[in-house]
Amino acid sequence: MQQTAPSSIALGLVSMPWAIFNRPSIQLASLKAYLDHQNPRTVTTTLFHPYLTVAAELKTETYHYLAKDSWAGEALYSPLLFPEQTSSAEKLFHDCCKKEKGLRHLNFQSCSRHLDRSLDKWLASIDFSAFDLIGFSICFSQLISSLTAAERIKKRCPNLPIVIGGSSCVGDIGRSLLNTFPQIDYVISGEGENALLQLCESLRSSATSEILLPDGLISRQSKHGSTECCDGVSDINSLPTPDYHPYFKEMKQNFPGQPFVPVLPLEFSRGCWWNKCSFCNLNLQWHGYRWKRAATMLQELTEQSRTHRCLDFCFTDNALPPKEADIFFSTLADMEIDYDFFAEVRVITAPDTPKRYRKGGLTTIQVGIESLSTSLLAKMKKGTTAIENIAAMRQSAEAGIQLDGNLITDFPGSTTEEVKETLKNLDFILPYPPLSAASFFLGHGSPVANDPPAYGIAALTRHPRNRQLFPQNTLNGMNMLIKGYRGDRLLQKKQWRDVKAKINAWKRFHNNRSSNLPPLSYRDGGLFLLIRQEQIEGPTLQHRLQGNSRRLYLFCRRIRSMKEIAGEFPSIKESILRDFFYSLHHKKLLFQENDHFLALAIKQ
Repeated sequence: MQQTAPSSIALGLVSMPWAIFNRPSIQLASLKAYLDHQNPRTVTTTLFHPYLTVAAELKTETYHYLAKDSWAGEALYSPLLFPEQTSSAEKLFHDCCKKEKGLRHLNFQSCSRHLDRSLDKWLASIDFSAFDLIGFSICFSQLISSLTAAERIKKRCPNLPIVIGGSSCVGDIGRSLLNTFPQIDYVISGEGENALLQLCESLRSSATSEILLPDGLISRQSKHGSTECCDGVSDINSLPTPDYHPYFKEMKQNFPGQPFVPVLPLEFSRGCWWNKCSFCNLNLQWHGYRWKRAATMLQELTEQSRTHRCLDFCFTDNALPPKEADIFFSTLADMEIDYDFFAEVRVITAPDTPKRYRKGGLTTIQVGIESLSTSLLAKMKKGTTAIENIAAMRQSAEAGIQLDGNLITDFPGSTTEEVKETLKNLDFILPYPPLSAASFFLGHGSPVANDPPAYGIAALTRHPRNRQLFPQNTLNGMNMLIKGYRGDRLLQKKQWRDVKAKINAWKRFHNNRSSNLPPLSYRDGGLFLLIRQEQIEGPTLQHRLQGNSRRLYLFCRRIRSMKEIAGEFPSIKESILRDFFYSLHHKKLLFQENDHFLALAIKQ
């Protein structure tokens, strides 16, 4: 008798720890909304957020710190999948925890057992026999937890197909996971909307015909699956609003009666409009840069805010689209709604833009500072200079926007001169909130990984921390997102030591401050300026600039070239201008790079 295809496919989508607990998974919510919108008769989608259960059981503060340190979180799940790795995973866990005060009290064995019981309890609460396909969204620090859950689902339902996708499953990485772990049947490389819909439609018709795989989907049963990324949605303005209802339902179940206010993710764009940084591998899964119109984004924001009664949002973009972001925040600035946004942005040097964004609700930004050495920034292909990075920090501070940024240390091929330049320039940004020191790591697919000799790297190796998480025979078949390497690592670690120490002193300075005033600020008296300057050691200094000195300083609140300054002040000889700026530079009141100048004090 000929089998008939089921009327629809029952799909379950899962996001495991260590997703951020107070944010719904935009990956799951976007896929559900897309599948529901495209063909609800073909696919019935159910979302699961087990990370909420774990956050409730471990307590949110502990979960928060574990989610911040991806290695510590992965280490806790490692013994559940590889019992033989218990000892090495425990060592890795404690190495990570000793750096974070919020984790030092944790016992590895009891935490791992707790996760074991929590996972089994969650699995027992679901009738997996009612599903035709289970999918895992795997991003940073979700790999081992997802593999563990998938293995246990397979033991319960051996014939239930499992598909994985996400930023940690792209291309050759996904193929290696499929070849290494029998609990995986399919891997979606890249954007999942179209590929997942086509997979579901193929499974639905498989009772009467052979499964036809969409491009970009890798299968154990077929050797023809490409490791190239799936074609993405060409116009992301056409995508439906992500469906966060399942998250809120689970949130209420796990945190009954608690004042839990989530931060809702928004997607303004996919990819990165710059996409040249030599160390970056965040765009492996994207096909080009695409963005939503400001009107589309405003409509989605309004819908999510009204539906879920939320005012806090975070953009998932690698970099906001500048023109549309200008329209978006300018529009919100005219509304009397207290939105709060986090976003990743490229360096902004003009003072007016951050002020406008702040008025529109942007309170925190992640900026790719990465370096304070212009020559090192060129090696990193950042497309910025040291003075532009400092201007971004200045303008954000004056606008009242918190800037979170990293200073990459130990970058392969860094010279002694570049380290010295970094040390010197750190003195000028003392007044601004500290950057975080981030040791360079080698990401799969980044320009550095694709051309190691150009950066003084002799060979690519397994990352030593992955050796602590995975058995050697398993690791040998895997292509990991983060790699180890041989080259000038010891040299870089030694020569960047003073930079790391200076960043720590910078943090202590800000932690120990008692004044509510900015460390370097000015008050404008119309005919004169009063500048207040705190020092890392010594008394607070006061400076007064009058007449043309005042006008010159205020003119340089944005980066100015000597040509611009001379054109604005034609009556002042260039030699006098240079002497004046040299004096201010010496006092750390102004930053000079070649023939460009930037006043550092911000208005009180």
